[in-house]
Amino acid sequence: MSGLSFEEIMFTIMSATQDTFKCYMNVDLYAGQVERRMAPVDSDVTGIIGVAGDRVGYIIIAADRATANLVAREMLMDDDPDEDSIRDAIGELVNNIAGSFKTKYHDQYGNVAMGLPLVVSGQLRTVAEPAEDAASMNVQCKGVTIPFTNKDGSANLKVMIYM
Repeated sequence: MSGLSFEEIMFTIMSATQDTFKCYMNVDLYAGQVERRMAPVDSDVTGIIGVAGDRVGYIIIAADRATANLVAREMLMDDDPDEDSIRDAIGELVNNIAGSFKTKYHDQYGNVAMGLPLVVSGQLRTVAEPAEDAASMNVQCKGVTIPFTNKDGSANLKVMIYM
């Protein structure tokens, strides 16, 4: 995977995000302007998964409460998901997106592995930014942040990639 450009990785994860939403939730997502950094994000639910191999990094998905609820309702076919179901659905979402990345590049480059998804909430910001309170998580990395939304604005999330 060492010959793989970051742009190829980014576009693969963008496509995997859109394909996952279309396939599992029948939701068409549109990508906004890519920020070439790990932007600070306030999210109600954040799924994080590590990717290892020739390239090591993270795929992070941050969603607001309404989007996390939509993901849980559609992926789990549950009209009224509880907190555990919402966390499970966001973990499964990030796992599916990273799994698409792994499947595509494992055959071509081999040596692609994924960790278990971690689901958290709160604010993510880089360690260079001062902490305002103790309820935050600092991410020491550089990468990109890609905002996604659907046509009516009922689904909003950010996908961050560091590799």
